[in-house]
Amino acid sequence: MDEPETTVRVAGVQAAPVFLDRERTVAKACRLIREAGDRGARVIGFPEGFIPTHPVWNHFVAGRHPDAMRFAKELFENAVEIPSDATDALGAAAADADAYVVMGVCERLPGTTGTLYNTQLVLGPDGSIVGSRRKIVPTGGERLVHAGGSGRSIRVFETEFGPMSGFLCAENANPLAVFSVAAMHTRLHVASWPQHFHPLGSMPETIPVASRALAFQTKCFVINAAGVPGEDEIEAVAQSEEDRAYLEDVRENDGGSSIVGPDGRVLAGPLGPGEDIVYADIDLDRCVVGKYVHDYAGHYNRPDIFTVTVNRGEPQLLELGTELPEWPDDLRFD
Repeated sequence: MDEPETTVRVAGVQAAPVFLDRERTVAKACRLIREAGDRGARVIGFPEGFIPTHPVWNHFVAGRHPDAMRFAKELFENAVEIPSDATDALGAAAADADAYVVMGVCERLPGTTGTLYNTQLVLGPDGSIVGSRRKIVPTGGERLVHAGGSGRSIRVFETEFGPMSGFLCAENANPLAVFSVAAMHTRLHVASWPQHFHPLGSMPETIPVASRALAFQTKCFVINAAGVPGEDEIEAVAQSEEDRAYLEDVRENDGGSSIVGPDGRVLAGPLGPGEDIVYADIDLDRCVVGKYVHDYAGHYNRPDIFTVTVNRGEPQLLELGTELPEWPDDLRFD
């Protein structure tokens, strides 16, 4: 296999979706992909649940509230099937940009009418679907609309720059998940973050703690792509003046998208509030230099003491047996 390229420009998109509108959000995502591609980005990360939005309303209304049920229905109707017209459009934009794109989507399975997944979709520079992964443990109110992914979501994606991984929100601080992708030799990692946390959490404080630790432990580069709330989201989900004040404070003070090097240092960003794209030109040879001292999935660990097992099987709720044999003609009761 050819040696991967060692220098690459990467980008983290910080933007708001068009609230619960798949087609318009896909169009916005395609525009942002092409914009980043025009500026030379070869790897482009997007926020968690960017298409059609992240289910943030569950921070403000109870699960049985009429608004929560209405939003959940709209979320399902606007969720992304893989593949679909939506992924075709995103793939065309990735091809125009000549870039790998990691897109946060709310995924539904074709032919179903219920469960959704919090998914990172990976598109290649030829416009193809490289693969996808699902958040393994939905957080808080996400559990009302999202099921957890299986062990198949602990994986890397092969690129011309080497193995690339991705996690959603708090997965980026899951010690065993982080170690697993380190052991898969990730070089690039996309950390996708939502529009905001619950009122007790701060994204600008959490993102650097989690992502710098991940970068240092894995000796890879981390692209942090954070969402921001749009005015349409605020109008839709705020149930009180207190809710509106909180969301407007987030819009004015959050953000935090950045790019982190394998030694844990921030190379670009963090971005302030509002929509923007953060860029950095990175040298992947720095991953090698970092592992000279600490290779936590290699010489700086003890497999005779520690082992991690990842169950890659896909659990099945229903297994259909073989069809019953035909009844003999003399036993039919027609």
